[in-house]
Amino acid sequence: MDIENLRSELEENNQDHLLLHWDSLNDKEQSDFYKDLEHIDFAKINRWFEKTMHEAKASDKKDEKLEPVPPQIVGSAIGAKNENKVAIWNEKGLQMISEGKVAVLLLAGGQGTRLGVSYPKGMYNVGLPSQKTLYQLQAERILKVQELAYELTGKKSTVPWYIMTSEHTMEETKKFFEKHDYFGLQRNNVLFFEQHTIPCLTMEGKIILDQCGKVARAPGGNGGLYAALGDDGVDNHVTISTMRQHGIEYVHVYCVDNILVKMADPVFIGFCVDKSAECGAKVVEKTLPGERVGVVVKCEGKYQVAEYSEISKEIAEMKDPDNNDRLLFRDGNICNHFFTMDFLEKIVTEHEPSLKFHIAKKKIPFVDENGKRNKPVEPNGIKLEKFVFDVFEFTEKLALLEVAREDEFSPLKNARGSPKDSPETALGDLSNLHFRYLTKAGAKFIDNNGATSVGLEDKVKGKEFSAANEIYLPADGEDKTEEPAAKKSREC
Repeated sequence: MDIENLRSELEENNQDHLLLHWDSLNDKEQSDFYKDLEHIDFAKINRWFEKTMHEAKASDKKDEKLEPVPPQIVGSAIGAKNENKVAIWNEKGLQMISEGKVAVLLLAGGQGTRLGVSYPKGMYNVGLPSQKTLYQLQAERILKVQELAYELTGKKSTVPWYIMTSEHTMEETKKFFEKHDYFGLQRNNVLFFEQHTIPCLTMEGKIILDQCGKVARAPGGNGGLYAALGDDGVDNHVTISTMRQHGIEYVHVYCVDNILVKMADPVFIGFCVDKSAECGAKVVEKTLPGERVGVVVKCEGKYQVAEYSEISKEIAEMKDPDNNDRLLFRDGNICNHFFTMDFLEKIVTEHEPSLKFHIAKKKIPFVDENGKRNKPVEPNGIKLEKFVFDVFEFTEKLALLEVAREDEFSPLKNARGSPKDSPETALGDLSNLHFRYLTKAGAKFIDNNGATSVGLEDKVKGKEFSAANEIYLPADGEDKTEEPAAKKSREC
């Protein structure tokens, strides 16, 4: 342990404050802290900070550089006029699934801090009658899409579920899945891996101490996926190589907090394959100019997501000249993506280092000069983050599928009682979706409080339900003339 050499390196990079409390640490604490600091490239951290801050200050509105995406790359899964195309895409996607070519990849590195909980978001229960968590809902949707692929083709296949966690969520997530026996999925088909963390910084670029002998760290945003997939030297780690070994050709990537997400959505997979796309995104229509959502655009000839803060009010309000009822820039990004393995490999091996960082101002606990740990009430530092969709600029084969917001997008971000993106809104949106599934399949509700449904018609048609009560549906093969057992229900 060469502490003097480390001290010299810290001084050279203006980070020598990290050793302020060194003498207060015991031998083990010093050893652990030294190992942590030894693996930090301080010069690189400084370069990242300076470059990102410079880009943020130089950033201006992109008005003159923006153009809508070409209409030929956009498809729609909405409405009766698209039903035939949706059916074709669905069959193509199920065929790909039956051949074992499709995987889903979950971005689950974040904690539920904004929800008011300390555990991973996927473990959250919004209050469904079944008390199912986000993880369970998603697992059961994988099981269902595997069943649908088998029903169509007669081939049994599995959809691997790759789950990217962080050091903050890995152990809890793995234990949760083990406790619940992987929700019926095969254990060897649920694979966890960990994204890198990056030291948190003050507004001046100083690395923050979380404890006297520990650096404050945070996951590097969902765009940290690409660096993580390149970690071939890490044991039991999901990489491009291991995904290739599993025979995967197409990957559906999504964020953990969308309660309406369709897992390995065969319509989306089939659409992107039909378009010969190497990169795809689901979008929802932005209808209000002031909505705080990024939109997919072309900027200086390259595809990208333009954040709401990067577009002026005048540009945001522009109408489509071919349809004055719609905004010109309306393709709202919902972090729901399709990638071919070839494209992912190109990003990991060629482009990952050039992906830019974004600044996220956060309230970061810190140790002060007296060794006291403080929890700030206002943002006091920054986290450097990369975004998963920043790879759009590296493709000319992008495809966008417009989906109905009420069917496919309800993010869970804020604590109970919040007017938007809360457990209450997520619960309401999922309940309303299930109501539409049932009524479309022929169910009748005896009260007034109560999309394309899959496999419901023979279970509910002509039957009467109360929206005030929990609804249990018979499992496949179960006697449909009898009241089904509660344990057989899924999703509700």
